[in-house]
Amino acid sequence: HPGYATRATLVTLLGLAALAAVPALAAGLVRLENIVGRAVLGVSWADELAQRVEDLTESRAGAVDAADAERRRIERDLHDGAQQRLVSLALNLGLAKATLTDLSPAAREAIEAAHREAKEAIEELNSLVRGLHPAVLDELGLDAALSGLAARAPLPVRLRVDLPERAGPAVEGVAYFVVSEALTNVAKHAREATRADVTVTRLGGILRVVIADDGMGGADPARGTGLRGLVQRVRSVDGTFWMSSPVGGPTMMSVELPCPM
Repeated sequence: HPGYATRATLVTLLGLAALAAVPALAAGLVRLENIVGRAVLGVSWADELAQRVEDLTESRAGAVDAADAERRRIERDLHDGAQQRLVSLALNLGLAKATLTDLSPAAREAIEAAHREAKEAIEELNSLVRGLHPAVLDELGLDAALSGLAARAPLPVRLRVDLPERAGPAVEGVAYFVVSEALTNVAKHAREATRADVTVTRLGGILRVVIADDGMGGADPARGTGLRGLVQRVRSVDGTFWMSSPVGGPTMMSVELPCPM
């Protein structure tokens, strides 16, 4: 058979080349089969994205709940530990000031100064505890907690709370924090403010908080760290923040928090 060796060599070389190409070809076919199978039988990219968003929302909600629980634990520890020790110290100093009448003037002055410092520390700690998470918020709800804020404010506050039922703990905590920080900002920075109005209403699945004052305005969330903290706290529960504070006043802050029925 003339030419047999040449044909055999060519066929052998072609066979070896085809054998070398088989793994890459098989891998390509597997990838193509996966793509076709996912397109025909699997979830779409939009479904995967929606599932990812849902997973992230759940994980963030868990983080918010964990942070809220940690704040409550800190509040309990401060109230039951450091606060009680300071109260006991103030009582002992007051008792010493009242009973130890034969002390030198320098010693009496030192005891009186320590007594004042202890009472001021108790007041500061009370303010810190209330700012973290007041116990009345858990026990009696947002209306009672905000009533306490309004009563302690350094200017008249007109409060209206219209809540047919309580919101979730995380939402109530954010609403309380917003009102507390807003009233603090009014007292510190709202020049010539004579009053403030706080309105809390629930419209379907939205808890709306509106704080207004008659000060000179000029507040800007982009410049104030306190206002930026408010915005971040509101966004942590998928809420929206809006503020109007033209120069000359008045200032109005509106916060809407999702509150499922």
